[in-house]
Amino acid sequence: MTDPDSVWRLMNDSTLIGTIIVDDNDMPWLHGRFFPESAFGQFKYWFDEVNALVEAEEFERFDDAYDRIEDALTLVSPSGPVGEFLLHIDQDRAWFRWHGVATG
Repeated sequence: MTDPDSVWRLMNDSTLIGTIIVDDNDMPWLHGRFFPESAFGQFKYWFDEVNALVEAEEFERFDDAYDRIEDALTLVSPSGPVGEFLLHIDQDRAWFRWHGVATG
């Protein structure tokens, strides 16, 4: 049985994009298994692009590429939406850090 405190959700408005089951805590990063929903397909390219930019060390392009992820998606902790987050998804793994609580 999954610990409910380890379940995070990735949302686009009211649509569930995927679920992350956290299985490792390496503060400030949390790591877990990513379970995509069918709606993830329309956002997958964004995560692939961000990962490629990091791999190529093209950090000057990273912010613009990542901004659309944070603008379109919401990361929801077990206690509610978070304010800011940096999320990477590669195949069935996700790792992220977060800060603050989302405001209206």
